[in-house]
Amino acid sequence: MSRQYHRRQTSPLTQNFPAHVQKFTVVFAAIITCCNSNAAGTTPFSGDIPVFTEQALEAGIIHSYDGPWEYFVGGGVAVLDCNGDRKPDLFFAGGESPAKLYINQSDTGGELKFTENPGYSNAVQKSVTGAYPLDIDNDGLMDLALLRVGRNRLLRGLGDCKFDHASEELKLPAAQNQWTTAFSATFEPGLPYPTLVFGNYVNRRAPGSPWGTCADHQLYRPVRGNKSNAIYPDSLSLSPGYCTLSMLFTDWNRSGRASLRVTNDRQYHRGGEEQLWHFNEGAQPRLYTRNEGWKKLVIWGMGIASADLNADGYPEYALTSMGDTKLQHLEFDAFEESGWPQYRDMAYENGATAHRPYTGDDLKPSTGWHAEFDDLNNDGLLDLFITKGNVEQMPDFASTDPDNLLLGKHSGGFHEAGDVSGIALPTRGRGGAVADLNHDGQLDIVVVNRSSNISLFRNRGARYLDRTRPSGNWLQIELQQDSINRNAIGATINVKSGNTTRTRTIEVGGGHASGASGFIHIGLGVAERATVRVRWPDGQWSASYRAFANNFLLIKRRQPEASYWYPVPAGE
Repeated sequence: MSRQYHRRQTSPLTQNFPAHVQKFTVVFAAIITCCNSNAAGTTPFSGDIPVFTEQALEAGIIHSYDGPWEYFVGGGVAVLDCNGDRKPDLFFAGGESPAKLYINQSDTGGELKFTENPGYSNAVQKSVTGAYPLDIDNDGLMDLALLRVGRNRLLRGLGDCKFDHASEELKLPAAQNQWTTAFSATFEPGLPYPTLVFGNYVNRRAPGSPWGTCADHQLYRPVRGNKSNAIYPDSLSLSPGYCTLSMLFTDWNRSGRASLRVTNDRQYHRGGEEQLWHFNEGAQPRLYTRNEGWKKLVIWGMGIASADLNADGYPEYALTSMGDTKLQHLEFDAFEESGWPQYRDMAYENGATAHRPYTGDDLKPSTGWHAEFDDLNNDGLLDLFITKGNVEQMPDFASTDPDNLLLGKHSGGFHEAGDVSGIALPTRGRGGAVADLNHDGQLDIVVVNRSSNISLFRNRGARYLDRTRPSGNWLQIELQQDSINRNAIGATINVKSGNTTRTRTIEVGGGHASGASGFIHIGLGVAERATVRVRWPDGQWSASYRAFANNFLLIKRRQPEASYWYPVPAGE
């Protein structure tokens, strides 16, 4: 295992308290820990701290997420390669303003540079709250699922960063007048196209909206056996819905079958809670119950991130909220005995609550949105990035609330480095993404801000004395299959160097209204080579591939060897 986490039974800050007590407890915890944001201990951080430079305007990106109260939530970005050059392009939700697509023209290892493509689609471009890329029709081109206030849209990728409205062609039934803020997709066994779930927030049509009027979700399963056209029959409602802001298909128990994890905002529904749905072949989805070990958890749920932090095969989950972030770990003894999905919150003991601003004088609770695990300093440990920002002008929560960069520590837990790394801006973040935008092996950050311009942080490497140097070694891996599920959604990648194994799973969903496709990034620390194995979505394992560090690796199923892909050098 790459690292162990403390198993001491520590109660979460606010678990099982009444709502008014929870709010007081969060504020009190912020005060008593005002001088120590690293609850995991006072051991100095000995790893590399990445240095980021914000350069959205210099890169050519001018865009913000705006609109009235229906756009207080949402505000996502989709990261995808829309023209086949393997550079990550960026699609931004705009809320009341039009959504925008920016084409990546950055030189390899150079400054970030993007050009707007205003004619990317003839579909409706307004009222977009979020976007997720995936290949819906198995043609090898990335499509886009658009979340909207109103009718959701599917955009079919045509190549050359062009998209066409495809909701009618795919026979996706209209869900009129919804307020959609979450999405996830998976390929279920035996189905030729992905299963899609659109997660809705408040029911805008109900009397008394928004209070107590959460909307159900729409599930779309493709017609079985129809491989010539992706056809989705009438949607199935997943009920009850509790004002969800994020959802994720996830194989939590390593069964080879994904369940649907849903995080919900208790702001508008006092009886709501977190949810986990069974998805079994040929059966109607149903909720996990108390009799199956599912424990009630009530938070202001905003975003989900999953990662196998200790390489034991079972994912941990970060759940952002207004107040403290949860970091859930499967209770393995209970799981082995009963198979139940019982989780323990280990955020406090690992310094990952992110419950208040870590810099400045504002001691009120934070508001967390998008969350994402990745290795931003290439030391071989997963880090946790969280976007932050007041919903609008909520006086009980911090008004200046910078994004978090929680760096993984070799001794266990996380260390806050947002201020010293250069990402602590006084913006109101919403969606976000972590991606290598200029193919230099170092992960950059993009954040969608409410009512202010996008934040685009270029990773310049690790801080060393009065300069920067490249951070640790890395691999970036792309998987390909033939015919169905070309991008291997549901596959697991194991990368071993020395005695350390690092695990990544390809998923569509989670975060906050934001999704990404493309290369999977793995930091290797000082290792110069690694062995890669892939567990494909149907459970079959690949051969072992030996790879040298600092390369882009292409793995095609049923081919005996992997191949390297080399980005075009700057100036060519």
